[in-house]
Amino acid sequence: MSEYVEWGALLNVLLVGLLVGAGLPALFAVGVRAIAGPGARAEDGSVSAGRRVLAWICFGIAILAIVGAIAFLAAGGH
Repeated sequence: MSEYVEWGALLNVLLVGLLVGAGLPALFAVGVRAIAGPGARAEDGSVSAGRRVLAWICFGIAILAIVGAIAFLAAGGH
């Protein structure tokens, strides 16, 4: 069976699929949870600086991944 299946390529597809298919949405969810989850706001309604920084780091990584993927595809990547 191994003469018909390229196991290295299959592993690459699996890892990238897990990273992009589950990792990026999970990272985005962590950002949303940090900025709007339970306990995110103080009594005066403000969000702490640490939570805002964490949220924007998560959002920034997700945006960079999306823009990078679009640029890769637009450049003729496979």
